[in-house]
This record gives sequence, C-alpha cells and structure tokens, in this order.
Amino acid sequence: MRSAIQQPAAQDRAIELRPVDGDKPGIQARFPYDRAMVERFMKAFPRARWREAEAAWFIPGTTAERRLTRWLAREMPPGGDHGDAKGRDAYAFDPIASPYLEVADDLRVRTPYSRTVIDQMRAIPWSWWDAEARAWRVPFRSYDELWRRWPEIEEAARRNEPEERRRRREAEWDPERQRRAAALAAERRRHRYPVAADDLPPLDRPVMTERFGMLVFVEIAGEVVEPAEAAPFYPHLGMAPIDHVWAAWRRPSLDELIGVWPARAEAGDAERARGWWRPTRGELRQGRRDARIRERTSERRVAASEA
Repeated sequence: MRSAIQQPAAQDRAIELRPVDGDKPGIQARFPYDRAMVERFMKAFPRARWREAEAAWFIPGTTAERRLTRWLAREMPPGGDHGDAKGRDAYAFDPIASPYLEVADDLRVRTPYSRTVIDQMRAIPWSWWDAEARAWRVPFRSYDELWRRWPEIEEAARRNEPEERRRRREAEWDPERQRRAAALAAERRRHRYPVAADDLPPLDRPVMTERFGMLVFVEIAGEVVEPAEAAPFYPHLGMAPIDHVWAAWRRPSLDELIGVWPARAEAGDAERARGWWRPTRGELRQGRRDARIRERTSERRVAASEA
C-alpha cells in the first residue's frame, strides 16, 4: 500500500510516504530537499533517521504515518496557487533576464557547478534539484527570494563557466605548484599510505586519512617509511616522533560506508599523527557522497563501452 501527498501547484514534487514492512514498524518518507523544511522535520521527529541506501527518511512507530501526515498538512503552505499567481505577476513586472534562467510551469535555474550557487538555491524556499533535467526548480511563489539572491547566483555561475575557469588557471599558472601536484598524483597512484607501526589500522574497514580522505586498508606491507622521502606528501609524519610503515589501500564502496558507525568526536592530534581515525558523521556523509559519484561514473563508463 502506498500513499502520497502532493504539494499544491507542484505535482512533480510528490511527497511519497510508504509503510515499512518488517519487525520495526514505521513509515518511510521521501521529499525534495528543502533545508528549512528538513530542519523543522528533524525537530518534529527527533527519532527520524536518514537511510542512505533508500535515499529516504525512516520514522519509527505504529502511529508514524498518521503523525507525519498531520505534520505535512500543517507544513504545506496554504494558498499555494495564490502565491504562484503573485509570483508570476512579480516576474512579469520585473523579470530576470539571464541565460541561466528558464521559465516554464515554474522557474528553472541551470548553471555550471558552483558551491555558491548550491548554497544560494538551497536557501530559497521550496527550491529543489531536478536530477533528470539537471536544473534547480523554483515555484513562482518563491520568485521574490530568487530575485533577491540572483546577483550572487549569476556572478558565481559566470565565474564557473569553463572558459572563465581556464582563463583563471592560465593567469595563475605556477610551474612549481604544477610540479608538486604532478608528484602528489604519482604518489596517489602507488596506493600506499604511512601508518603508525605500533597502532595499525583495521583491515577491510573504512577509515579516514588526512591526505586522501576515506580509505580501506587491505594490507600492511611492513616496509618502514623513510620520513625524508615521504614527508613532502604526508604532513602527519612530522606531528610526532613515531615510526610509520606502508599500508596498501583502496577506495571504499557505498555499501561498505553505509554500515559504518560514526565517531562521537573529532580526531585528536594523536589519531592524526598515527595516520588514520574513525570518521565523524560529517566525514561519513561526504565519503558516501563521493562513493556514490564514483559508482555512477563507473556505471556510465560501462554503459558507454557496451553501447
């Protein structure tokens, strides 16, 4: 059985509720990202947990569906059609003329990748990322907020156009920096990492590292690290007078990262000096995002090779 609640004037933004089968009763909810709404949702449902594999929230309890449906009824903004009509009038009176904005049944913002643009769009009420269209969708009722933030959005978009980024790279080209970057890339391809000889990391379990982020160590070679050779690539070697050995590594899969419990606190100096530590919730979130991108990239390459 499946139930769904539609946001007024945004039928393609269905909020899906699905009862969860199994020993633990509850409801699974999926809705487009809206930062303010997520914050209110977590405050209203403190026991809710994000399930990465399903890309959905799980709210436990036999009354979860009734409570969530009631909350959504209050959360949905009243007078949505009226708000959209006002937004259309505002756009007609003072339109945004930009190659990054398209107008259809809603407003669609399509720009080069920019962290600034993402932050600005997430701050606009009821904006959401449409992965299929590869554009941000904004209902007309949020036009005033989009208009207010547009100068910063457009400036960031222009700054991240490929031609503009290439021009900046040429202007900032530094032969010594390029040499160091090439040396680091060559070192990364060796898939080795220095870890404290007297405090080795667990094998086949994702851990966090300073230089290469989330890794899974697969073998401890036992070869002693020469500090003079490795220090330019691994700053943690100078943090404490301890011996390090080389460990072989690979990148973790998304499935492996989903089962990892986060550390309660940030890594201290001793943990960083040994070369590895248990990831925090924020580090795990970024690691899962990176793993998902790697898997999608690999799938696209396989599909392209088979085409």
